[in-house]
Amino acid sequence: MSLLNLFWLFVVPNKGWRRLVQSKPSMHRLFFLHVVPLSLIPPLFIYYAAGDFAGDLLPVLSSSKLLLVSIILFVVELAIVPIMGLIVRQLAEVAEIHPSYHDSFTLAAVAPTPLWLMPIFFLIPSMLLNLLVLTAALLYTISFIYYGIPAVFHIKERGHAMLLFGAVLTAGLVAWGFLMVSTLVILGSVQSL
Repeated sequence: MSLLNLFWLFVVPNKGWRRLVQSKPSMHRLFFLHVVPLSLIPPLFIYYAAGDFAGDLLPVLSSSKLLLVSIILFVVELAIVPIMGLIVRQLAEVAEIHPSYHDSFTLAAVAPTPLWLMPIFFLIPSMLLNLLVLTAALLYTISFIYYGIPAVFHIKERGHAMLLFGAVLTAGLVAWGFLMVSTLVILGSVQSL
């Protein structure tokens, strides 16, 4: 996905999703050129932030333990995207929409983009700023899902789109919660090593 298209997704979501759907990126291309690089951002910045200014919030870990936590988080992020693609597809089937796995994967790969970009703000050691940016990232992610569902699945009926939006949003929040809890469990486990 191009940076221009990413810009349109943030500024004019309808146009961004239309352009993305028209470009028909392959799943491999989306995974290796979008998901993998963006999934690297949170582990790298958690590694940086934990070692630099978040010592009060995160347990003090050695550099090698922080690296292990970052690698595990990266692998979990990579695994969640195709799994979410499957979940989105199953939820769409329940809403009587029959998308391909490619369409479901496209939504699952692009929707978390704001959450992947948010840790860049860890460079600024301000808890208030980071909380504000996290809130904005969550709102943008919700917006990506809201505008992405009708565009990716070619849904004309608003009722079906809203039903699927609610289901996908709930599944996404559960996945995000799982990612946060698993990160804390991994931190705790690695700390006791």
